[in-house]
Amino acid sequence: MISRWLLRALLLLPLAAAAATEPRSCAQELGRQPAQALAATCRALSPATHPPCNAANSCALIQDEIARSCALFGDGEAAKEPGCGPLPSSAEAAAAVVQRYYRALAARDYGTAWQLWGLDGQPGNSYEKFRQGYARTRSVQVTLGQPGPVEGAAGSSYVSVPVTVQARLADGTRQTFTGSYRLRRVNDVEGASAEQRRWHLDGATLKQQR
Repeated sequence: MISRWLLRALLLLPLAAAAATEPRSCAQELGRQPAQALAATCRALSPATHPPCNAANSCALIQDEIARSCALFGDGEAAKEPGCGPLPSSAEAAAAVVQRYYRALAARDYGTAWQLWGLDGQPGNSYEKFRQGYARTRSVQVTLGQPGPVEGAAGSSYVSVPVTVQARLADGTRQTFTGSYRLRRVNDVEGASAEQRRWHLDGATLKQQR
């Protein structure tokens, strides 16, 4: 005969599995008050009618809306806006994209992580394959190195950001990767959209450490 405790545990298994795959909210990540403060900063900066500035969303999504809003101002105006952080065209702003990328992955917000590669997502990959690539990852953290200088080529700017990535898989296996991400933005030229002038992930070279 199955005990009530075991029966309850069996009934909760599907719920636990679902919770393990759902995105973590910013309130879960930071706590309610810090998440609400971040969302308030987001709402103060965002020009969107219904911005995603809600503590129920991932912190990465809220931070990305802040970065998007600051990029709309440009370097000059963004420098005057509280909460904007590094200048939108700077290497530090490019490095912040990598930080948000791994924060989104850690929160299982794969949609936000996907769009940090650009509106069409990661080149040469589908969203479903991208998401499935992290299905066995239970936690991931990134440590950033000093970003390289901003370099220009053919109307665009590029920055390389060195990283060390530590991941833990569902079976407890721990993995460490080192390498770098390349980020790209279109220069402030006539005809360039605000989205094109934002930093996006453009490529990665990562090697697993043995």
